[in-house]
Amino acid sequence: MSGFFSKIFGGKKQNEGSEVETLIQTTLDGLFEIGGFDISFEMESNVDNTDSHHITVELSGDDTDLIKDREGAVIDSIQLFVQRVVQHHLPEDRTKITIDCGGYREESNQALVDLAEKLKGIALEKGKSVYFRALPPKDRKVIHQYLANDERVRSRSIGDGLFKKIKIYPVKNKN
Repeated sequence: MSGFFSKIFGGKKQNEGSEVETLIQTTLDGLFEIGGFDISFEMESNVDNTDSHHITVELSGDDTDLIKDREGAVIDSIQLFVQRVVQHHLPEDRTKITIDCGGYREESNQALVDLAEKLKGIALEKGKSVYFRALPPKDRKVIHQYLANDERVRSRSIGDGLFKKIKIYPVKNKN
């Protein structure tokens, strides 16, 4: 009977959340210990209005420069590793996990938006298409979402495979 009531009143969700958090903590502790990194972390757990569980992990410590190196590839690798561990141990769990280090993700997104703004200006000034270098999906999403707010330009991913270029082009007037 208690299983039935825990499903109704959310007891199981809270337990799953703490189980995910414990798994993430154990995984990161082991990873940083084996890797010899001087890194500590703080976890923040949120449930949004759609009942989606989201855990944000902020890394800090003396080795943060190593973690941020290579355009955030190490942060992305750690995040992917932790997500796969959670998926393996808790296949029914749909928690979104984000790992950041010293605000790197926000800085990176802002740099992409700044470059998109510059290229948008060139496209509008010259009235021609301009191209953004090949990017992974998460970076393309940032640019497409930013450019979607301006009705004067459009953007489109071009190419095959994971890394695609972005075409930014002015909208033709329909007079």
